[in-house]
Amino acid sequence: MASSFNNAHNFRIDNLNNIVYVNPPADPLGKLEARIAAGAIHDSAERCDAPKCHPETRVAVQDNLYRWIVDGDGEFERPKRIKWVTGPAGTGKSAVMGSLADRCAKNGLLGATFFFASWSSSIGRRRKTAFVTTIAHQLAQHREDLKSAISTAMEKNPGVLEKNLHIQMEILVLAPLREVVHQSEGPGLRGAILVDGLDECEAEQYHDTTSTGPRATPARTNAQDQLEILQVLQAASLDPYFPFRILIASRPERVFREFFDPERNSTSFTKNLDLNVEHNADADITLFLEAHFDLICRRYNFPLSWPPPGTIQTLVENASGQFIYAATIIRLFDTVHRDPPKVLLEAILNMGATRKTTLNPLGKLDALYIHILESSPDPPLAVRWIHTIHRGWFLSDATAFNITMLLQTDPESNEAEHLFETLHSLIQIPPQVHNDQTMSNYRFYHRSLLDFLEDPDRCGNLYVEQSERAA
Repeated sequence: MASSFNNAHNFRIDNLNNIVYVNPPADPLGKLEARIAAGAIHDSAERCDAPKCHPETRVAVQDNLYRWIVDGDGEFERPKRIKWVTGPAGTGKSAVMGSLADRCAKNGLLGATFFFASWSSSIGRRRKTAFVTTIAHQLAQHREDLKSAISTAMEKNPGVLEKNLHIQMEILVLAPLREVVHQSEGPGLRGAILVDGLDECEAEQYHDTTSTGPRATPARTNAQDQLEILQVLQAASLDPYFPFRILIASRPERVFREFFDPERNSTSFTKNLDLNVEHNADADITLFLEAHFDLICRRYNFPLSWPPPGTIQTLVENASGQFIYAATIIRLFDTVHRDPPKVLLEAILNMGATRKTTLNPLGKLDALYIHILESSPDPPLAVRWIHTIHRGWFLSDATAFNITMLLQTDPESNEAEHLFETLHSLIQIPPQVHNDQTMSNYRFYHRSLLDFLEDPDRCGNLYVEQSERAA
């Protein structure tokens, strides 16, 4: 599968969808590098189009988090090194974490990052397998003494890559950090480890879950693996020689609410940050829309009176604090669309008027998604393709070309380009997907589109039953 872990090394997928490595490198750090999820690192090529905060937006949020990384909460005896950043889909968590990672990297305060993504074709970004190894590999790049300590740990413990996350964290991260702290005479390590989208981590399966009967092994749940990562990070943060602060961003799913409940565990975590409660996004969304509509005006030589008065305020209200609503609208103007900008804006303002959206904060976003998807020449078929792209992990190499060849009815046609012609605001579509030299992947701009299509109450006639989805 393309970009699953590190493309420099060969592996295959067995019949249980597990990774089996072939011809691994001989040197210790090479073996470690072969097991990382390179696409999960904040500045990876896979994240080249990842969302970032628009200049002058989310300033207060970023400053809040950055100050905590640098100064903490003023605690002295037992610092609380973990903070949870949460909020519903579309509130800009990944954009904040991406921009914060860049800021920390620029100022020498970035320890490591891991950006999970359930839509990614990379197995490593969807599962826990490469989590600790990716963190350790990044830490090894900081200083020669830490690099040497991690290399030695790999050499002395050749089986560590097959151990559970707790043992990997102890051998590959905590033990080398203790060694460096004891022996180093240089400046101490400090900074942050950022983990984004942990709620998108999918469960590993260690047994054949297709078996039935009383002795069948139950499938692991996503929540179980997400909890395991949380516990590993908590254990690391409590080690007195662990120098980093840990930021974890996720939706407010039950496993996270319970884990970070201050009444259950008030000694390990600092105050949570809920983007939907503590930081009103309306002002930032307004700035974002004003800046981009100004660019649209210049592009088309529109008068300064466009958009009409009150338009941006209406769009901000429709967004209901969801940055993804505003970002999708702007991508509509920036990508191929049949309607001219003024007609498109009028359609956006009017869409959803007949739907019951007043009490549903996602109502306007749903109406926007329906409008875009229905602009496809064949909306039901486009949706089935989207489901297959999302579950493209069943292919040995889930490039856009391979998925297109699997789904299109005429190998000589440009069916994908025709079907997705008006959907570029929802999906990043590689150019010339009919060209077998194109090794790029389809990518979704936001997970909320997939959530929308999985809910029949939200997507209505666009819902596709599991049995009818292309595969």
